[in-house]
Amino acid sequence: MFRSHMDQALAEARAAAERGEVPVGAVIVAPDGGVVAAAGNRTRELNDPTAHAELLAIRAACAAAGSERLAGHALYVTLEPCAMCAAAIAAARIGRLYYGAADPKSGGVAHGARVFTHPQAHHRPEIYDGIAGDEAAALLRAFFATRR
Repeated sequence: MFRSHMDQALAEARAAAERGEVPVGAVIVAPDGGVVAAAGNRTRELNDPTAHAELLAIRAACAAAGSERLAGHALYVTLEPCAMCAAAIAAARIGRLYYGAADPKSGGVAHGARVFTHPQAHHRPEIYDGIAGDEAAALLRAFFATRR
């Protein structure tokens, strides 16, 4: 039975915003439906441009699984993954990607690089967009409005 974990991803995004990070959150769910990893952006905190929510969650889930592959797992993320994150999703062989807000500027799934459409993509997850997209977009708008 399908159960969205986007509320938990949104909670991770809100926590990231409270740390001064761009509010993006990610949750990885095992095939049995259990959450195996959750993270929010930490690029500023860790001084690491690769510390996107998706990558942090993928790293934690792979460590927990004892494998570099997450076949059958689902990733919930509040914002359309960038090209870097989309490539990592493919490399990890994540089965399903659920994301909230579209990212016409930096997205790598439906916009920009469109990583999964390339013949070089070794894996293409099932993709479901717009899950709590309005709430995720509002969170991002509010965050950036305070910085302009």
